[in-house]
Amino acid sequence: MRLRPLLGVLCCIVLLARVACAEDASCASPHQMDGFQTCADVAKAEQEGAFVLYSTDPEIAQQRLLTAFNAVFPKIKTDYVRLQAGALYAKLLAERQGKVFLPDAVQLSDISFAADFQKRGGYMHYVSPEMTAYKPEYKSKPEGYWNWGAVVIAGIAYNPTLVPPAEAPKTYLDLLDPKWTDNISVKVTISGLQHVTWYVIRKLYGPEYWEKFALLKPHAFDSYVQQFDRLVSGQDKVVMTAQYSGYLIMKAKGAPVEFVYPPEGLIATPQPYGLVKEAPHPEAARLFLDWFLGVPGQTAAVSALYYHSPRPDVPPPPDGEPVTKFKLLFPEDWEAFEATHAAYAKEWNKLTGLK
Repeated sequence: MRLRPLLGVLCCIVLLARVACAEDASCASPHQMDGFQTCADVAKAEQEGAFVLYSTDPEIAQQRLLTAFNAVFPKIKTDYVRLQAGALYAKLLAERQGKVFLPDAVQLSDISFAADFQKRGGYMHYVSPEMTAYKPEYKSKPEGYWNWGAVVIAGIAYNPTLVPPAEAPKTYLDLLDPKWTDNISVKVTISGLQHVTWYVIRKLYGPEYWEKFALLKPHAFDSYVQQFDRLVSGQDKVVMTAQYSGYLIMKAKGAPVEFVYPPEGLIATPQPYGLVKEAPHPEAARLFLDWFLGVPGQTAAVSALYYHSPRPDVPPPPDGEPVTKFKLLFPEDWEAFEATHAAYAKEWNKLTGLK
């Protein structure tokens, strides 16, 4: 009679162990590839033959990144969908609600969306062996849902043919000068970088900063490409939330742009990457994430996107300074930051004319 309770306890232990193993999506013996380690079944990933990424990055840069992955694994066809963070996240949630599962991985440039997606149980749990190279604060809690894949840095940019260097803004407070009225650009509300900028500047100078900034009638755009194109063409004289990556790309083309490093610091925001639960190509997804978080993938990403890698063993973008030389401004408490999203969206929509 005593055997039955004992068997029941043993069964519970086995069941709990199975659940724990299912949750712990790491492997004890990863395979060593060329420059990175993987826990994916490479043969199975090649049989799946495809990989789909949802991303906020510009199309050309995204193509270059996926082409680099495809060059290593030519049997895996790559594809992507590019939208701004808010629109991309809305699309992802709508598809999942309709039981449509298209992406294998998602990059959301607004960390508040990544945190929300984790709460909704949308991420596949997978602890990549390459995550050991990243600081704890660069990973989801618990580890294995999303991971910083890039650090996007922004400051101030201006067109020196329109603005003499002596008259250019040197600080964020200089941007409040009325002379920039109708001549300054920012990002739209659904930009994760703009949310961080709003949050950080508000911490520095209080909510009245944005009240004064609204008087400048700023122009808001979806992409840094649009911001820099307008700067070069003379439609705007100054860019706030000017991405360092965009500056480096335009400078390499010989465009008339200058970058300002405000003494307060440069705005910084991560690009969280994670695998999607119910991914149609799960092994290819794991393989991509391992490659991407490894030195080969991060090097390819830096070359294609001109962002900085969170890994200390990956060089900065071409002609760019190492991230260690910058004073970076970003939220110390990401949960507190996430809680401000509704207030930010309401204020920024009004500020940019989308009441």
